[in-house]
Amino acid sequence: MPDTRTIRVTVNGRAHERTVETRLTLVDFLRHELNLTGTHVGCEHGVCGACTVLLNGASARACLLFAVQCDGQAIETVESLASSGALNPLQEAFREHHALQCGFCTPGMLMTLTEFLRENPDPDENAVREALTGNLCRCTGYQGIVDAALAAARRMRAR
Repeated sequence: MPDTRTIRVTVNGRAHERTVETRLTLVDFLRHELNLTGTHVGCEHGVCGACTVLLNGASARACLLFAVQCDGQAIETVESLASSGALNPLQEAFREHHALQCGFCTPGMLMTLTEFLRENPDPDENAVREALTGNLCRCTGYQGIVDAALAAARRMRAR
């Protein structure tokens, strides 16, 4: 019989209670228990950044955490960014600056940059590149992503 625990988490502002196996990763919990498939499973070693979510506002690798470790915590996934079907400024900038191609890394990039721009609303190019060092993209060459982050920061400051 598998070891289970009941957890309570807030995901994208919504409370959830589930009984889960203690070995269930957060990424699998999000994808299979809550049907939030925007968080991608890449390397399963915490290296690629595709599974990045915000845990209590800080970037976390959902493939390296067990769901039970998140009991009582607040989690934000890429699904939290758009509001009423409208893209947020960072998502808009990704679209405008062609910052995605295959899209596999995009959710992790968006979540990493969400945290980064909250903490650093007026970054320079080097700071953006440094913030993205934990996220791998095999398609874009990163320039569009950096341009999008800088454009989003300008747009968010102008509000």
